Amino acid sequence: MRLRELQKTMAAALMLPLTAADRIARRTMGGVPMAREAEGFIKPGHRLTSLERLEIYSRSYWFRVLDALRSDFPGLENVLGSSGYERLARAYLADCPSQSYTLRDLGSRLEDWLRKHPQYAGKNHELALDMVRLEWAHIVAFDGPEEKVLSPEDLVELTPALRIGVQPYISLLELHYPVDELRVSVNSAAHEDADAGSTSNVAVRNKHRAVQRRIFTAKPEPIFLTVHRLDLSVYYRRLIREEFCLLQALRSHKSISYSIEVAFLGSAVAAEEIPELLQTWFADWARFGWLVRPQSWPPKERGNRK
Repeated sequence: MRLRELQKTMAAALMLPLTAADRIARRTMGGVPMAREAEGFIKPGHRLTSLERLEIYSRSYWFRVLDALRSDFPGLENVLGSSGYERLARAYLADCPSQSYTLRDLGSRLEDWLRKHPQYAGKNHELALDMVRLEWAHIVAFDGPEEKVLSPEDLVELTPALRIGVQPYISLLELHYPVDELRVSVNSAAHEDADAGSTSNVAVRNKHRAVQRRIFTAKPEPIFLTVHRLDLSVYYRRLIREEFCLLQALRSHKSISYSIEVAFLGSAVAAEEIPELLQTWFADWARFGWLVRPQSWPPKERGNRK
């Protein structure tokens, strides 16, 4: 067997989902008994059979990817509970196995998958979706690509017809539940657990449950959130609807004037308050490094301001 064929055969075997008892799959995708498959490319040892040697790698792989996914989505585990989360994680990874060289991308398809499999979240489906979106945005904000920030000199040149961009690592989320607060609470409890050591495990678990009960009884509310990074840390920042819409329009490469028009269409904000709001927002965005150069700077002025 050639090396490439050997690698494919072994990968196909060890990436098959474990049984309910966390043992290696009994048969291959083609229906061949796994013991016979293992004997075809793995030599038995003095103490372990070919199947047992392969099982070590299979279990190691699955425990590693399950742990990696759990570390990326602690808020989702809090929403679903440990057993509910475990069922979801195993089903998701069976349907959407890793396709990347990095474990960072494990959860990239989780939102779409959960939308198609709402039974894994039950009555908390919408809440779980909000949490998945937030936690994936957290990953993107942490290590997503960054473009060149607009300089103070560039900001002076801003004109109504100009088109600017928003950093690609920033996510703009329209949510139905305050999952940002829940995620912060879960993260704080985890840090307290690590700081206090094993003697406080019961207290921390009770705190987790208290947080979970609060979020379940909370009424849905529209929340506009940006997930971004600053000085190598990830932050959640709530926005009012108008600021959120303005950033969305700018990200869609609309002109500044058109973006402002869309953002305040039907708004209850008084017209005389808009200039001060815009000044504050643009100053904040510049300070955070959110605004970036467009493809060409400055763009050619055109009659169509959209």
